[in-house]
Amino acid sequence: MKQLFLTLALLAPLALQAEPASKIAWTPDTLNFVKKGDPKQGKVLAKSCQSCHGQNGEGLAAETRDGETLPAIPALAGQTATYTYKQLRDYFNDSRSNDSMTGIAKGLSEQNAADLAAWFASLPMPEHKATKAASAKAEKLVSEGDGKRILPPCSTCHGSQGQGEKMDIPALAGQQADYFANTLLAYKKGERHNDIYSRMRLISQQLTETEIRELADYYEGLKK
Repeated sequence: MKQLFLTLALLAPLALQAEPASKIAWTPDTLNFVKKGDPKQGKVLAKSCQSCHGQNGEGLAAETRDGETLPAIPALAGQTATYTYKQLRDYFNDSRSNDSMTGIAKGLSEQNAADLAAWFASLPMPEHKATKAASAKAEKLVSEGDGKRILPPCSTCHGSQGQGEKMDIPALAGQQADYFANTLLAYKKGERHNDIYSRMRLISQQLTETEIRELADYYEGLKK
């Protein structure tokens, strides 16, 4: 984690123009509130999520239907509750925007968000058969980073098994590869900006699009 903070300190001038990332403050009260989310209530609420995020929160891969490309939809199963809660509240507060999710999130109370987060966190993380062997470059970025570009290892924050960490650091193992890649590209281009301290914007700007895709494939096939 110290290496991450060093990275942010050295790259911070690049983010001086960044907008406020989120209105969520991780106070002890907020963390406790999310911790007490009711997964049983969340399960009931999640029935309306199944058409997009899958029966078991596994998400959907990108597909072409009737000549139209439908974007990948993220897996939510096994995601850390704090991360899911933060994203729902960021949509509610307009810190993050999506044509579908913004309207849905604005119809959810804080308690609804906590309950949904608790339910999805209780589900087993999706397991996908790796579509291709993990590249050596992706494995190195995950375990070692790249000192020449001041890139910390992905595992520093996201864990050695992509399991995520408390607060706003998501689990990555089993995530839909197309969604993962699109997310990093959105950070890289500045189209998404609800990452605290601009962490993912700064890091993704140092990655090539090929590296982003290789990391996406690596994490999709990773088992928690």
